Amino acid sequence: MTLLDTINSPADLRKLKYSDLEELAAELREYIIQSVAKTGGHLSSNLGTVELAIALHYVFDTPNDRLIWDVGHQSYAHKILTGRREQMRTLRQSGGISGFPKRDESPYDAFGTAHSSTSISAALGMALAAKLKKENFTSIAVIGDGAITGGMAFEAMNNVGIYDDIKLLVILNDNDMSISPPVGALNHYFARLMSGKFYATAKNVGKTVLCGPMLEIAKRFEEHAKGLIAPATLFEEFGFNYVGPIDGHDLGTLIPTLENLKKRTGPQFLHIVTKKGHGYKLAEADPVLYHGLGRFSPEEGIKPAPATKPTYAEIFGNWLCDTATVDEKLIGITPAMKEGSGMVRFAKDFPDRFFDVGIAEQHAVTFAAGLACEGFKPVVAIYSTFLQRAYDQLIHDVALQNLDVTFALDRSGLVGADGATHAGNYDMAYLRCIPNMVIMAPCDENESYRMLKTAFLYNGPAAVRYPRGTGPGSVIEKNLPALPIGKGQIIREGKHIAILAFGTMVKPALAAGEAIDATVVNMRFVKPVDHCLILEMAKSHRALVTVEEGTICGGAGSAVMETLSEEGITTPVLLLGLPDKFIDHGDVGQLLAMHKLDKNGIITSIQKRFGQFQDPGQVL
Repeated sequence: MTLLDTINSPADLRKLKYSDLEELAAELREYIIQSVAKTGGHLSSNLGTVELAIALHYVFDTPNDRLIWDVGHQSYAHKILTGRREQMRTLRQSGGISGFPKRDESPYDAFGTAHSSTSISAALGMALAAKLKKENFTSIAVIGDGAITGGMAFEAMNNVGIYDDIKLLVILNDNDMSISPPVGALNHYFARLMSGKFYATAKNVGKTVLCGPMLEIAKRFEEHAKGLIAPATLFEEFGFNYVGPIDGHDLGTLIPTLENLKKRTGPQFLHIVTKKGHGYKLAEADPVLYHGLGRFSPEEGIKPAPATKPTYAEIFGNWLCDTATVDEKLIGITPAMKEGSGMVRFAKDFPDRFFDVGIAEQHAVTFAAGLACEGFKPVVAIYSTFLQRAYDQLIHDVALQNLDVTFALDRSGLVGADGATHAGNYDMAYLRCIPNMVIMAPCDENESYRMLKTAFLYNGPAAVRYPRGTGPGSVIEKNLPALPIGKGQIIREGKHIAILAFGTMVKPALAAGEAIDATVVNMRFVKPVDHCLILEMAKSHRALVTVEEGTICGGAGSAVMETLSEEGITTPVLLLGLPDKFIDHGDVGQLLAMHKLDKNGIITSIQKRFGQFQDPGQVL
C-alpha cells in the first residue's frame, strides 16, 4: 500500500509525518499523470500544484478553512486528497466528477470555479462572512499569474485594502504560463521581480548571517527597503502583507511559511513560484501542448494525430489570414486564447495587427470598439462562454454605437468534457435581444467561412457562432459571395411539417426530415430571422418545428414564435433545444441524444406532438 492509498481526507494527510510528505508528493504526481492519461484533462497545471495542495491541506483545517482554486483546472491534487481519488477514473465523463471545483461535488470545494479571476472576490466575501458570523476560519484564494491580470482580481484587491481584521490569504501561483503565454505589464512586473538577484540576496541574507536583535533590525529595514529593491509594494498598497517569492515545490519552505501566515490577521499575500508540468519532463518541455489533452501514453507522450478535417477554429484562423492579406484594416483580438481560437498563424504572419489582451474580456470588447471608431475592422475571437463576461461592453460600447466589430464565437453549443461552465448554450438568447446585432449560425465548415466573410463585410456588430471541434467535412469554397443578410435556405421539400434548423442542428434535422418526409430549412440567421420564409412555411405546412443547439428560453425558436405572433398566425410550433437547466459534462453526442437533439430524438418529439399530421401508414 502506498502513502496515497491511506489518504481519504485531509484529516488523514495531517496524520502523516512531515518527513513523509515528499514521498506523498511523488506518488500524487504519478497518480495524476496516470489518471489523466486514461481520461484526458488538464495536466501541466495540475503537476505544478501538487506540493501546494499538500501544504494547504496539511496546514489549514479544511473544509472549515475555505480553499478556492481560481479557474480550477489546477485542482486535481486537491480533489484526490479530499476523498475523490477513486472517482478520478470518471473525470469529465458523463455522471463522473467535474474537471473543476464544484460545490455540490464536495464540501472541500468551497466555491465553484472555471472562469478566471473570481477567487479573490469570493474569498473576500467568505472572510467578511466569517467576521459577521463571528466564526473563526481562514479564506484562501489560489490564483495564477495569468488569472491575476483579470480586472475582477484587481477590483477585489482594491476592496480588500479597507479591511484589516479579516482572515484572508491570497496565494499567487506564479508559473509564467496561462493557457496562452501571459502578456502585459503585470507579467513583465513579475519577470522583473523574479530576475532581481539583489532582491533575492536581500531576502535571504538575514537567514544566513544574522541572528537575535540584528535579525529583527534587518527585518524592519526590509519592510522599508524592499519597495526600492522589488515591486512588491504594489500588493502592499492594496493592503496586503506581502511575503515571497518562495519556491512552491519546496515543502520545507512552503509549509512553515503557510503556518506563519495562518497565525496572522489581516489580508496576507503569498507569492510562490512553480513550474507547470513539474516532475514530468514532456510536460515541462511543452506545457501548452500538455495543458488540456485527451487520452495519451505516459511513456510515449502525445503523438501527432493523423491528418483529419480542420476544426472550426482552424477554419476561422485560415479565414482571418486570407482576409488580412487583402484588407489591411483587419485587426485580430483575443483575450488570452491565441491557440484555442486558431490565431497562431495570424499572430505570426501579421504581428502588428494581432493583439492578445490577456484574460480581460471586457477590455477586449471595448478595445475593439475604440479601434472601430478609428476606421479599423476588429475581429474579436472569443469563446461563447467568455463573451458573457463582457456583456455590458457588448451592449453599451459596441451595439449602442453600432460599431463595426466582428465576433467569432468559438465553442458555441455544448462543449463536452468541460461541462456547464464552458458550454456556449446562451449566446443566441443573450445576443438576440441586443439592437443592431446580426447573428449567424453555420451548418458546416463552408458556411462558417462564408458567414465570417459576411460578418466582416457587414457594417455593424455581427457574430458568427460555431461549435468546438470539427464539422461534417464540407469542402470550403473561398470565392463564394457574402450571404444576403437575414435570408434562410430551403434544403428539402416535404409535406405537412417544416423543420426550421439553426447551425449544427441542420444535419440531424435533415436526417429526420428525410425519414418523415418533412420540409427542412437551414435558417442561417438567428437575427434577423427570415420573416418571409417563416411566414411562407407557416402558411404552407400544418406545423413548424424549430431545432437549435442552445437554450430554448429566448433562443432562436423564440424568434420564430415572435414572428408568427406579430402576424397573428396560429400555426402550431414545437420548440426543440436545450432545457432551462445547466448541462453537465459528458460526451457531446450522448448529451445531444439525451436532450432529443439527434435524428431519432427529433423524430420522436415530432411524432409525440404532431403524429396526427402524418400520412396514414407512415412510420416515424
